[in-house]
Amino acid sequence: MSEPLDPEDCTTMPEVRAGVDEVDRAIVDLLALRFGYMEAAARIKPGREAVRDEARKAQVLANVDAAADEAGLDRSLIAGLYEQLIEASIAYEFEEFDRIRG
Repeated sequence: MSEPLDPEDCTTMPEVRAGVDEVDRAIVDLLALRFGYMEAAARIKPGREAVRDEARKAQVLANVDAAADEAGLDRSLIAGLYEQLIEASIAYEFEEFDRIRG
C-alpha cells in the first residue's frame, strides 16, 4: 500500500479516505501507548486515592490547549476530546489498579 497523500494534495475522496484511515491507525497506536502508561501508573502509584489527580488533569489540559493553539486547531474541540480521553484513562487506571492489587 502506498503512503497517503498530504491533505492539500488530495483530489479524490478515495485519497482523502486513505489518509483518514492511516491517521486513525496511528491514533489507535498512540492510544495503546498512552493506555500502557496508565497501566504503569496503576502499578507505580502507592494507593487507589492517588489514581485521580486533578492537578495533573489540569496540567494535561493546559498542555493540550497550548498544543492545539500552536497547531491552529479549535481549542474547545480539542479540550472536549481530551476531557473524554482523560476520564477514560482514569477509569482504565482504576480498573488496572484494582486488577493488579486484586
